[in-house]
Amino acid sequence: MPAVPSRSFNVLIAEDDPDDRALLQDAFVEVRLEANLVFVDNGEMLLRYLHRAPEYSDRAQFPDPDLILLDLNMPRKNGREALAEIKADGQLRHIPTVVLTTSRSEDDIASCYSAGANSYIVKPTSFREMVGMAQVVRRYWLETVELPHAHMDTASSSNGNSTARPDAI
Repeated sequence: MPAVPSRSFNVLIAEDDPDDRALLQDAFVEVRLEANLVFVDNGEMLLRYLHRAPEYSDRAQFPDPDLILLDLNMPRKNGREALAEIKADGQLRHIPTVVLTTSRSEDDIASCYSAGANSYIVKPTSFREMVGMAQVVRRYWLETVELPHAHMDTASSSNGNSTARPDAI
């Protein structure tokens, strides 16, 4: 039997479409994903969040993410640009980043993996499919893989890495 999580699992979702946001939220509720979901509207906001800009400095309201779900086609700074910046930053590159987009373009898929994406998922077109995708995300990212504890400030341990596991729910 899986252990009870010792802390919350935090998912940061960069998605500009309000309908997609609502579908994602409802799908994660449907699969009983016990996680904090935080939404930002674009890649610029995503990076401001990750770099703890003043409006995102409250860690209780804006926790360090354990997983990022990233849309590619967003205003201001698109997902491709945001992904490249995340994976080029030594303080952020450890955060698993899953591209969640409508694009089936082979060029997009290849460039995202080349830039360091951990997975690439084409957005489901129905709520039922979205629930299926949410179940896969839950099973894989919360119940299967071992992830580093998400701490962007490395003061919690001497080497900046913690071995805490967000155990299955």
